[in-house]
Amino acid sequence: MISYPIRALAAGGITDIAVVVGYLGDKVREALGDGSSFGVSLEYINNSDYLGGNAVSVYRAREWVRGEPVILCMGDHLIDGEIVKRLLGRENLNETLCVDYAPALHHELAEATKVVIDGDGGIKDIGKDLAHWDALDTGVFLLTESFFQALEELIQERGSDVEVSDVIRFLVGRGHRFDTCDVTGCFWADLDTEGDLDLVGR
Repeated sequence: MISYPIRALAAGGITDIAVVVGYLGDKVREALGDGSSFGVSLEYINNSDYLGGNAVSVYRAREWVRGEPVILCMGDHLIDGEIVKRLLGRENLNETLCVDYAPALHHELAEATKVVIDGDGGIKDIGKDLAHWDALDTGVFLLTESFFQALEELIQERGSDVEVSDVIRFLVGRGHRFDTCDVTGCFWADLDTEGDLDLVGR
């Protein structure tokens, strides 16, 4: 599965990629190697606290990011390279989430992260339990140091129980703009079970 986001990033011209590993990390390293088979350079970052929220894995990559804007892709999401290209085609480098306004049949809405979007394309709210929403979170983001600073605050406050959605709500609550990028029509799938894999045709 993780080959999909790696290939999507490579298609967008991104060749320096970090993979955060935890459970069975050695198996992941063995499967992916140095990245040369994808035309990229892979660096591995260990997250021993992998049972915590997914934002902890993002935080482990902070030193590797070195304060530069970075694209985050979820390792269990199949994504088409066009999503990365649309994100990179934007003029600004603000925090941005790629969203889908027209979910496909294979998207499990009960499990999906939903997004409420304002009239200017910024995020108003995000979460799995929203009753009213505009689009789905595709799991592809552009992040800056502002995100990592907010994440550090939340980890200091809550420990390892922090999700990426928590950081977004925290930033939006402070008046920080979090943009969206419309990738409606592009293929993506969040795979949690073998049944999810069957829905997209393996």
